[in-house]
Amino acid sequence: MENRTMVKNFILVGFTAGRKLQIFIFVVLLVIYISIIIGNLVIVTISIVDRGLHVPMYYFIWNFSLLEIGFTSSVIPKVLFNLASGENTISVIGCFVQCFLYFIFGMTEFLLLAAMSFDRYVAICYPLSYSTIMSNGLCSLLVLGSWGLSFALLIGPSVIVFQLPFCNQNVNHFFCDSAPLVKLSCTETPVLDLVNFSIAVFSLLGTFIITALSYANIISTILHISSASGKQKAFSTCASHLIVVFISYGSCIFMYVKPTRMGGLDVSKGVAILNTVVCPLLSPFIFSLRNRQVQEALQ
Repeated sequence: MENRTMVKNFILVGFTAGRKLQIFIFVVLLVIYISIIIGNLVIVTISIVDRGLHVPMYYFIWNFSLLEIGFTSSVIPKVLFNLASGENTISVIGCFVQCFLYFIFGMTEFLLLAAMSFDRYVAICYPLSYSTIMSNGLCSLLVLGSWGLSFALLIGPSVIVFQLPFCNQNVNHFFCDSAPLVKLSCTETPVLDLVNFSIAVFSLLGTFIITALSYANIISTILHISSASGKQKAFSTCASHLIVVFISYGSCIFMYVKPTRMGGLDVSKGVAILNTVVCPLLSPFIFSLRNRQVQEALQ
């Protein structure tokens, strides 16, 4: 009940600035958000419509693009509304929903990145068995499994955070992230901190290890290809995925794979911008729009 009496009192202070600066940030952020939505929707549309792209790699990519839309939309629209209205408030329910969606979309993305690395591993290391191994059933199972595992891991800690008693009402962030919310609690939360840290280690470092092992085997296989053109083609199919992997994992490991009380929130806010704005903006261009098959499909 105590939490529900604070409906109008959660204040987002991530973008406390003069009005002119707020307007400038609003315009820039709106342009970026529209670009993210359009770019990812283009990837989803052509991957579904063009039958030449009905292969496992593009099945994973258009699902990843949908996740990017959801991930960005869980944060940016509310920030845009706050910048436009100048109110800088969010309801308790809204804060809980935003935090939950942010993490479920984000965790599912990392699980899907691991599935995509496995797809590239099979395609390059076992090309003759690729169509047999990466069947439609397995691809669907990997996507649905990513969603299901994310939900199962996050629902418990999310409910616990929502039920915490809060002594402070100012969220030191531009969206409802878990660490800033936990810092508002009136009670010590060592168990919750440990659970959150364990989930972060599993979802980030666990999937990163799978991805790293997949690409270690891929690189080893590519180096044994005698043809220079064959090596170049194999590397080009993996380069875009690796770029997204390094940017995404680097920012999130810095933010979450550390004890909650360590590190400054001000630094984490800067890294969060890279994670929630820059990466989703670059992903469509890195993954697909620079790809020859996608360009031909667009034409």
